Formats: sequence, C-alpha cells, structure tokens
Amino acid sequence: MNSDKSKNPNRKKSDSKMKNSGNKAIVLLSGGLDSTTCLYQAIADGKEVRALSFDYGQRHRIELSFAKKITRKLGIPHTIQKLKPELFLGSSLTQKSIKVPKNSLGKDEIPNTYVPGRNILFLSFATSLAEGTGSDSIYIGVNAMDYSGYPDCRPEFIKMFEMAIQLGTKKGSQGSPLKIITPLQNLTKKEIVLLGSKLNVPFHLTFSCYDPQNGKACGKCDACLLRKKGFQETGVSEK
Repeated sequence: MNSDKSKNPNRKKSDSKMKNSGNKAIVLLSGGLDSTTCLYQAIADGKEVRALSFDYGQRHRIELSFAKKITRKLGIPHTIQKLKPELFLGSSLTQKSIKVPKNSLGKDEIPNTYVPGRNILFLSFATSLAEGTGSDSIYIGVNAMDYSGYPDCRPEFIKMFEMAIQLGTKKGSQGSPLKIITPLQNLTKKEIVLLGSKLNVPFHLTFSCYDPQNGKACGKCDACLLRKKGFQETGVSEK
C-alpha cells in the first residue's frame, strides 16, 4: 500500500475544505452603500460569505432588490428574512403616519428613523444562522462617525452584544466564540466611499434612501445627504 499522501487525488480537495472550514461569515446586507462595502470587505478578508437581509415592512424596502442584485452578481447565498412590521413601531421607516425628517442632518437628537431594537434583532438572527452554518463571524456595517446617532451602532453596543453571544451560544461555551466584525465602525462616509472604491464595489447597485419616491432617492433624508457628502468629498463616481 502506498502511504504517500501527496499522491492521493482527493487530498487537494480535502485540504481546501479544511482550510475554508471555520472561515465562514454571515454579512448583514441591506442593499445600501455601507452594508455592501462591508460585504466586499468580508470577501477581501478571505471569508466564505452568506448574506442576510430583512424585510420588516420598511418604507424603503426597494433596497432589498439592490441586495439581490449584489448577491446575484457575486454568486453568494442570500437569505431574506421576513419579519412582521408590527414588531417595529414608533419609527418613520415603518409607520407611514410618521414623516421622515428632511434636511436635518447634524442635529443632536436621535431621529425618528431610528427603529427600536432593530440591530438587536438582526444580530440575533445572524447569530443563529452563523452558529448553524459553522460560521466564525458576523459582519455588520455599523458606523459611529458620519451617522444619524443610532445607539445600536455604537462600539459599546457591539462589544456588549458580542459578550452576550459568547455566553449564550454553544460555540462560545466551547471556546470558539463568534466575532462581530465592524470594518466601517470608525470611518467617515468619505473613507467608506474610498474603501468601497478600492474594493471595486459597484456603487450603482446600491441604494441609500429612507423615503424613496417612485423608486428614486428623495435626496433630502439623512441617508441621502450622507451618501451625497461621501461622494462629493472624494470625487468618486456612483456610476
């Protein structure tokens, strides 16, 4: 019997499988600029990615069609989890009776576009999917620089949530805890656009608007203004 493993035709395939195991990631993907850049960063990090999006009755659910375009272009698995809109009350993104603020960027107060508990729920679903698929990390495009002041985007929240899932999951209890990776956490919108450009993100396949009108961005909400700011400051084209 020949014991030379180098002549085993299945070794290369087996080694490749072993190399990729434990290098999987779940990426929260809305279809916007930040989450798409985050997705491309995960791929650049060498991760085998699966995208996770949510349909929760958001006013701007057109973004999901852009998330689909991105994942189809990349040829990666994509799950869209539908959640009941009545779980997300008190936000202009989920209740038509509440107007989306326009031209209000820079105010100190948390805007009504904040969706109560959204990232807590999204990360919880991502945790379940990550553990079930043998993934070692969750990527989320939260940002604490040029953002609207949402408390569930702060580094302190991400750190504490990561600690919670270390304590509350089998992976964590067995010494291989899930990591929450936030590559955009300390970047300005300008820096996010520059990173996206470096990663060859197809910006034209992303959508960033809280209050789209007839399928087009309103141009006046916080999401639109921040996106515009980023591209103007860099001179990078969105096309």
